[in-house]
Amino acid sequence: MLAITICVATVIVFFLMKKMYARFYHPIFFPVFTSAIIIIGVLLLFHIPYETYMVGGQWINRLLGPAVVSLALPLYRQRKLIIKNYKAILTGIVVALIVGTGSAVALAGLFHFKNEYLRTLIPKSITSPVAMQISKVIDGNPTLAAVFVIITGIIGAIVGPLLYKICKIDTPIAKGVAMGSSAHGIGVGKLTEYGEKTVSMGSVSMTLTALLGAILIPIAVIIFF
Repeated sequence: MLAITICVATVIVFFLMKKMYARFYHPIFFPVFTSAIIIIGVLLLFHIPYETYMVGGQWINRLLGPAVVSLALPLYRQRKLIIKNYKAILTGIVVALIVGTGSAVALAGLFHFKNEYLRTLIPKSITSPVAMQISKVIDGNPTLAAVFVIITGIIGAIVGPLLYKICKIDTPIAKGVAMGSSAHGIGVGKLTEYGEKTVSMGSVSMTLTALLGAILIPIAVIIFF
């Protein structure tokens, strides 16, 4: 009963926040962000342990896999566009991976993070299941890595549209690659507002960023750290 209550309550909060976002359509009201704030606030207010929440929350968490797999549909539909622009896509992904890793190192240095936290922060721009495994391999903290990944995704989904306007980014390829390679699944969710082509670019970028990151980040850590 507790699991069902928590699961239903979480879904209701998300849909209410989604309606609010649709009405006001401001980046700060992005549903994932506002829902997280409300749920965290309730847990803190009523002193509900995270383990208790996950009794029901785990069922929503398990839907992450099928949700990611479902992105294969727009990917398949736009396969010709992806093949045609593979050079631009790969270039954007490599640059994003370098910038994402470099910014993590810079941030860790700025705040004098311990070596463990640095290794935990490095895969922050890669989708959480892969980031957790990378963090484990490079002696980071997998659980904390997932938190960094979620924060990165939320920031990317909120700030991304603003950067599109400032930098005058208006093509599906540019928008999709930028968001997918830096804000992973949460960012790709945001891309659904921009059409199927953009979602496809975001999906392939997220996948390839995770694949390349899983190979290159451990090697880079061994060489430089």
